[in-house]
Amino acid sequence: MIKINLLPFRVARKKENIRKQISIFLLVVLLTGVALLWYTLSINKQIVSIKEKTKQIDYQVAIYKEKVDRVNQIKRDLKILKEKLVIISSLKKQKKKQLMLFDDMTDLIIPTRMWLESFKTDKNSVTIKGIAFDNPTIADFMEKLEKSSLFSTVDLKTAKIKKFKNNIMLKSFELLCQKEIPQNKKAKNAKQGKK
Repeated sequence: MIKINLLPFRVARKKENIRKQISIFLLVVLLTGVALLWYTLSINKQIVSIKEKTKQIDYQVAIYKEKVDRVNQIKRDLKILKEKLVIISSLKKQKKKQLMLFDDMTDLIIPTRMWLESFKTDKNSVTIKGIAFDNPTIADFMEKLEKSSLFSTVDLKTAKIKKFKNNIMLKSFELLCQKEIPQNKKAKNAKQGKK
């Protein structure tokens, strides 16, 4: 029988298998590298487009923010203007009320027997300082004030004798008068008091 040495063939076959495996491995690594490179480039492209869109949106946001700031400033200015108009309106009403009060006071003063020195008014009360010839004049004036529709109560705070030139003795007085609340306000206050 003839003996054949197959040993070099097996070694050559083994080398061929190793070469195939190395070339397949290198091919897989190369393909993986190409795939990763392609994926990285596509991701970078998406990042660049998103950054551009973000810049555009930021620019638009800045434009709209300026407009919103202008609108808010206009709203603040309008609010201040409305408050000023309300104040002006209330001052006009108060002016009319004060003029009516002064006009009505001239009818209540007892002529030739008294005169007023000062007249202070606030929301609910009026303080009147004046000089009269005697106590009955002060009493008559207080009675006229109470009977008028202007005041709900009239209180005498002080009444003093005051000496003037030529030893003339007159009565100095101070009255505190509570303003009359109009009927519609009385009704509202009564309703709120019941609740």
